[in-house]
Amino acid sequence: MLLSVIIPVFNERQTLEGLVEKVRQVDLSPLNITMEIIVIDDCSQDGTLDVAQRLAEAGKIRLIKHDKNQGKGAALHSGFRGAQGEIILIQDADLEYEPQEYPKLLRPIVEGKADVVYGSRFMGGEPHRVLYFWHYVGNRFLTLLSNTMTNLNLTDMETCYKVFRSEILSSMRLKEKRFGFEPEVTAKIARLDCRIYEVGISYTGRTYGEGKKINWKDGVRALWCIIKYALVK
Repeated sequence: MLLSVIIPVFNERQTLEGLVEKVRQVDLSPLNITMEIIVIDDCSQDGTLDVAQRLAEAGKIRLIKHDKNQGKGAALHSGFRGAQGEIILIQDADLEYEPQEYPKLLRPIVEGKADVVYGSRFMGGEPHRVLYFWHYVGNRFLTLLSNTMTNLNLTDMETCYKVFRSEILSSMRLKEKRFGFEPEVTAKIARLDCRIYEVGISYTGRTYGEGKKINWKDGVRALWCIIKYALVK
């Protein structure tokens, strides 16, 4: 079975190579899974593309380039189209999420129990860096509102770690080009009546000084998308 790891990047020169090496070190042989890594550079301006090209030339990744910045959602769409795996996993390049947790994210799908798995930062006993209170409140509020619209009982709708059987993604027409991807895909998998699991994960969040990009405007867009995709197929 092939896993496609989709890594959207924008101005992540400092962390991309280290992240790719961490992903490559994950041992998935006990699950009989092999891996391809797809990096989508969303028109970075800080030298990220140079790093990605070097990794691609070394055969460590497949590289997709955007000629203009389109947003995380658009980068994910490009990655999904290029993926060849039966399972697709989303990985940010900023080292906030730990690739060594792939086996527990993948196991419910490999065992035939799940179609989709979310890695939750708010369940289980894994370590978490203590950071912004209002980010925590915003994430919990958006998850609660999403749950009221989808009738799911997720604890972390906004998590990066989302894993899909590839046919689930190919059955959906995704539209959101930025951070609205999270509520949109959640609403659409709920409508498909997918078997959804959550597993607890660790989280090493970044400060804005360390490169964190999401802001209050993205929260407002997520709020709008929760309502929009509850009403629009």
